[in-house]
Amino acid sequence: MDLIWLPEARADIQRLFDFLAEVNPSAAAAAMRTIGDGAARLLEHPKIGRRMDDETPRRELILPFAAGAYVLRYRIEGETIVIVRVWHGREDRR
Repeated sequence: MDLIWLPEARADIQRLFDFLAEVNPSAAAAAMRTIGDGAARLLEHPKIGRRMDDETPRRELILPFAAGAYVLRYRIEGETIVIVRVWHGREDRR
C-alpha cells in the first residue's frame, strides 16, 4: 500500500506542530510521532479507523495523545491510503 497526504492534511500537521511548539517543543515532537505512527499503522491495517456516518468512503482513526486525541481522517483508494485532514479532538472546527 501507498500513503498520500493531501495538501490540506500537510497544512494541518504544520498548524498542529506550530501551535504546540510555541509552548512545548518536546510535546510537539511527540504529537508528530503519534500522528506519523498512526498513519504508518494504516499501511498494515487500512480499515482500522471507523467509517464515517455518511455515504463517502472516508474513515477516521482516533490517536490518543496526553489528555486528548488527534483525529486522522482518510480514505482508501485501491492500494492507496489518502490522508485527508488531521486535527486535535478539542479543536473548534466550525
